[in-house]
Amino acid sequence: MAKYKIFVDGSAGTTGLRIADRLAARPEFTILTISEADRKDVHARAAVINESDLSFLCLPDDAAREVVPLLRPDVRVLDTSTAHRTSPDWLYGLPELGTTREKLPAATRVAVPGCHATGFIAPVAPLVEKGLIPKTAQLCCYSLTGYSGGGKKMIAQYEAPREDAALNAPRPYGLALHHKHLPEMKAITGLDTAPNFVPIVADYYAGMETMIPLDLAALGLTADQVAETLASYYAGAKMIAVHPLCEGTDGGFLAANKLAGSDRLEIFCLANPDGTQMQLISLFDNLGKGSSGAAVQCMNLMLGLDECAGLAL
Repeated sequence: MAKYKIFVDGSAGTTGLRIADRLAARPEFTILTISEADRKDVHARAAVINESDLSFLCLPDDAAREVVPLLRPDVRVLDTSTAHRTSPDWLYGLPELGTTREKLPAATRVAVPGCHATGFIAPVAPLVEKGLIPKTAQLCCYSLTGYSGGGKKMIAQYEAPREDAALNAPRPYGLALHHKHLPEMKAITGLDTAPNFVPIVADYYAGMETMIPLDLAALGLTADQVAETLASYYAGAKMIAVHPLCEGTDGGFLAANKLAGSDRLEIFCLANPDGTQMQLISLFDNLGKGSSGAAVQCMNLMLGLDECAGLAL
C-alpha cells in the first residue's frame, strides 16, 4: 500500500528520469504528476510539491530558486541543482559525512551533491576534518566523466552520427577554473581555497573517476595514515568503500566506467614505492552516487526507509 506521495519536478531531464524510474516500481510511493501545460508554471508546480510528502527538484538553478519560496516549510524537498548546496538553510546530502545521517530524518531542505564534488569531497573532507590535510592546503583535482554527465544536449551530441573527430578523444573543460561545483568543494571540505580543478568528458556513457594527488612529503604524512584514516571513517558505510593501500586496481589500470550502473562509490589509495606521493581516486557512477542514486539514498533516510532500497549495490 502506498504510504508516501512523491513528486519529481523536472522528470523529463536526465536526473529526473532516473529518479522517476527508480521510484516507479516501489509500492510504498504514489507518484504525483503535473500536466504538460503546467510543467513550466511555477505556481502550478508549487501546488503539487505542497501536496506531496517529499519532492525532488530536478531543475536548472534559477527554476529551483524560483519555486522554493512558494513551498510550505514542512514539505520535504531534495534539490539536485547547485542552487542551494552551500546555503546554511539546506543540509548537504552526503549521508556518510559527519552527522548528516542523523540529521536527515528531520530535514526538510536537502541539497543533493554534485557529481564531481562528490568524488572530491568523499576522500578529502575526512582528511581535513581529522587534521591530516590543513585547511590552508591548495589541492589539485582531475575528474573524468562519461558524456551523460552533460545532460540531454551532450548525450545527443555524442550519440548522433559522428562528424567531429574531437569527440573521439577525452576533452578537458571548465578551463577558466570556474566550475559550478567549486563552491561546494571548498565549503563542504572546509578548505580555505577551492582546488585547482579540471573536469574531463570522454566518449563513454556513464562512470566517473575523480583523482586527487597528494604530496605526502610536503604534508608530513604517510600513505598508511591516509588510507587508515579513510578506512576508519567509512567503516560500516553501505554506499562508500575504501580499498586497502595500493590495492583494488585491475593490473595497474582503473576504468572510469567500472562502476557504471552501481550506486556505490569506491575510494582507492595509491602511493609510490618511497611513500612520498599519493593518488586518491574516487570511482563511481555520475548517474548513481553522483546524482539520482544519492538523491534516492537521502530520500530513504529522510523517510525512515531502508537506506539501500531501490539502489544498486
